[in-house]
Amino acid sequence: MKSFSEIETTVKRAAKASGYSWGVAEETAKCVRLLESFGLPGIKHINKYFSQRKENSFQNLNLILEKNLSSAKPYCPIILGVSFLDQSKSLESFKKIELNNVAYPSIFLAFVSRASEIIGKKIHLNLDKKEIILNLNLNLNIYSNIANNEFPTVANHLEISFLENIDNFSEEEWKNLYKLSEDTFVEESESLKQGGAGAGLTDND
Repeated sequence: MKSFSEIETTVKRAAKASGYSWGVAEETAKCVRLLESFGLPGIKHINKYFSQRKENSFQNLNLILEKNLSSAKPYCPIILGVSFLDQSKSLESFKKIELNNVAYPSIFLAFVSRASEIIGKKIHLNLDKKEIILNLNLNLNIYSNIANNEFPTVANHLEISFLENIDNFSEEEWKNLYKLSEDTFVEESESLKQGGAGAGLTDND
């Protein structure tokens, strides 16, 4: 089994050899590593994309708007992903971002995942009616109802929206739990009182 470091280094070199700058190649490598860490098709799809890129020209999207519709060539997932990362702070002001005809959306997905860490918000994606929620905190969590083998090579329609960070429990539920947690210190205090001055002494003392 290949290590994640080996995967990242090899993808970075392959991306550079495919014509991308070292900076873009490095970002691509981090994203493929992220996909592979979740068992998603990173190597498989980046391989296919690089091989098709030699024969087919993909459309670059450098400035992302609320509606981004490609009528002809599919969007390059790498340039689209880098653009999303770079513009993530301003993009969160949009209620919804729509894209169509995105090549290898699994690769783009990883860029969006990393953007969620930058802005500190969950990001919801609807990929051809498949729901994906990205929550890139320290644990790099991804929730999805799409399986590895269901990732398409082209996304016909993709919607992105930013979710506000709110608790999924009530204030009363939190107060009840907090009150119960305070009993820990009461129990410890009672235990020390019962132990007395001899608490902690052994038979050998």
